[in-house]
Amino acid sequence: MAEIIPLRAPRTPEPLWRDVLGALLRHLRHERGERLADTAERAGVSPQYLSEMERGLKEPSSEMIAAVAGALEVTLVDLTTAVAEELRAAAPAPAAAMVLAA
Repeated sequence: MAEIIPLRAPRTPEPLWRDVLGALLRHLRHERGERLADTAERAGVSPQYLSEMERGLKEPSSEMIAAVAGALEVTLVDLTTAVAEELRAAAPAPAAAMVLAA
């Protein structure tokens, strides 16, 4: 007799860090009513690069993230915490319950 293999429900992939970061940066910029070019100029990056960050197309360095955070007048700690909270909220149940050993 053949073995019956239970079907697993398809898992929704977790969002990528860069996607959540980008969405949050865009949200913060829009909250301030700023144009892409204005924020990019203060951050010292090109508008195209900031646009690609916001769309999750770039894996920006910590220096770039810090520059954009500063231009949006948020701390790197607050920005990182907000991204982590978004990722935690979107995580599948088993991953959310996992405890990392120190």
